Amino acid sequence: MIPAAIIFDFDGVIADSEVRANLSLAESLTAVGMPVTYDESLRDYYGHNWQETQRRIEARFGRPLPADFRERHRERARARFMEGFDAVPGAPAFLDTLGALPRAIASSSRAEYIGWALGLFGLGHHFEGHVYSADGWNRGKPFPDIYLAAAKGLDVDPAACLAIEDSPTGARAAIAAGMTVIGFCGAGHIIDRAAHGDMLREVGVHHVAMSFEEISILA
Repeated sequence: MIPAAIIFDFDGVIADSEVRANLSLAESLTAVGMPVTYDESLRDYYGHNWQETQRRIEARFGRPLPADFRERHRERARARFMEGFDAVPGAPAFLDTLGALPRAIASSSRAEYIGWALGLFGLGHHFEGHVYSADGWNRGKPFPDIYLAAAKGLDVDPAACLAIEDSPTGARAAIAAGMTVIGFCGAGHIIDRAAHGDMLREVGVHHVAMSFEEISILA
C-alpha cells in the first residue's frame, strides 16, 4: 500500500511518554485515596481520553474525583516529563523521510500538551495545522471519530490512510475508521514487544512493527 496520508497516534508513537504518564496518574490517584499501581493504570486507562479515563476511575472507586484533580495531576505529570522526555526512537528520522506526504496526529491527549511536546522535540513543523485531539469529546478512542476528523482535515479518504497506533484502544479506533493500521511496539512502555504485537494482531491491525525502521519498509 502506498498511503495517501499517514495519521499518527501521539503518546507511544511520536512521544515516548506512556511510562511517565501512567506513573504520574498512579501517583496522583493514590495521593487522593484511590490507590492504583503503574501496571493497573497502563492496563485500565491507556489510550483513552481524559473524559473516558475519569469515567473509568469513578466507576472503579464509586465516587467522583476531586474537582481540582486534573489540574494537580497535570502539574505532577509535567514535572515528571521534565526529568527527561523525548520522542520515540526513530520517529524524527522517519518523519524526515515523508517529504510532502500529508500527515496528521490523532490523539486522546490535550492539544496544548501535544504542541508543547512537539516543540520540545523540534517536530512541530511536521504537523502544522493538523494536530487533532479528542480531549473533551464524549466519544474518544476506541470510537473512530478522531481518526475520521483527521482524515477530513487532510481532505483524504480514510480508506487511503495509514494509521500508526500502539494501544489496542487506538488501534480499534483506526480500524473502525476504515484505515490500514500498523500496530507499533517501539516505545519504552512496551516491555514484551512480541506479546504486545500479538495483542494488537488480535485487535485486527494489518501489520505489526517493532521499530520505525520496519514501518519504513511497510509504508
